Amino acid sequence: MKLESLKPATGSISKRKIIGRGQGSGRGGTSTKGHNGAQSRAGYSRKIGFEGGQMPLQRRIPKFGFKNNNRIASKAVNLDTLELLATTKKLKEITVEVLIQNGLIGKKDVVKILSRGEIKSKLSVTVHKFSKAAVEAIEAAGGTATVIG
Repeated sequence: MKLESLKPATGSISKRKIIGRGQGSGRGGTSTKGHNGAQSRAGYSRKIGFEGGQMPLQRRIPKFGFKNNNRIASKAVNLDTLELLATTKKLKEITVEVLIQNGLIGKKDVVKILSRGEIKSKLSVTVHKFSKAAVEAIEAAGGTATVIG
C-alpha cells in the first residue's frame, strides 16, 4: 500500500449539486425549485406549524378553560414531613428559613402546611398558610401555628 494509491470508499463521496448556472448545466431555468410559488422565491421560510395550507393543529383544537395569571402557587409541606424534620434535627421551632436550609422549599416559595400524617412533638410552626386540619393537629399536639403576614 502506498500513500498515493489511497482512495475514499466507492460511493462515499458525491459531487455537490450545482444549480442556477444556466441551461448548459442541466439544472437551469427553475434551478430544481419547480415553478412559481413561495418556495421558489429567495428568502422563503416556512412558518412554524404550517401544514401546507391545511388548518394547523393549534387552530383545529378548541380553546377552553381559564388560566389565572395572578395565581400564587403554594408549596405544600405535610405534617409527617415536619415531624420527620423535627425528630431528625431535634427542632422545637420550624420557620420558613429552616425549611429552606433543609431543602424542602425554595427561597421565593409560599409555604402551606397540610394535614397528611400525624404530628406528636410540640412544635412552634411559623409559615405563610395552614389548612384548618393542620392547625388543629399542631395545636392538639401542644404546639402553635403562626401565620406570616
